[in-house]
Amino acid sequence: MRKINEIFYSLQGEGFHTGTPALFIRFSGCNLKCPFCDTQHEEGRWMDDEAIWAEVAACPARMVILTGGEPSLWIDDALIDGLHRLGKYVCIETNGTRKVPAGIDWVTCSPKGAPVVLDRIDEVKVVFTGEEDVEVYRQLPAKQYYLQPCSCRNTEEVVDYILKHPEWRLSLQTHKWIQIR
Repeated sequence: MRKINEIFYSLQGEGFHTGTPALFIRFSGCNLKCPFCDTQHEEGRWMDDEAIWAEVAACPARMVILTGGEPSLWIDDALIDGLHRLGKYVCIETNGTRKVPAGIDWVTCSPKGAPVVLDRIDEVKVVFTGEEDVEVYRQLPAKQYYLQPCSCRNTEEVVDYILKHPEWRLSLQTHKWIQIR
C-alpha cells in the first residue's frame, strides 16, 4: 500500500519537460520541512499498486511524474515495473536525499540543503530563495541545471543570477502562470 495525496492529469509546468502532457502521482509526506514548500501533500488515501495502475492506464499521457511530498518514501521497483508495463515513461521529482529505483526514466533532483545521495540525475532544479549558494548544486552530476523562482515571487532576482551564471537555465512554474493544476 502506498499513501497517495492525489493523481491528476495536466501539463508539466517546470523544468526540461515543460508543456508535456503528464499524469502526476503525488505521494503524501516528506522527509524535509522546507519553509517555502507550496504543495499541500500531507493528506492522502491508501492505494495498492493495482488501483494506481488502473488510474494510470485510463490516462492518455505517456509520461507519468512521481512527485510529492517526497515520492522516494513510497516507491519501489515493483511500482516502476508496472508503470513500464503500461507503456509509460516514468519521471520522478525528488529532493535527492534517498535512493530511487534504477528503472526510472528521468530523474529531477530539487535539492533542499540536505545531502544528495542519487547515483543518476537528469536535471537539477533549484528553487531559488536568494539565501543559499546555488553553485554547490552545480557540482551535482546532471545533464541540465535549472533555477526556479520561489513561488513566482523573485523572478527578477533569478533572471539576474542566471545572466551572471549562464550555466543555469530558467524554469518557471508555468502551470501557475496559466492557472492550471
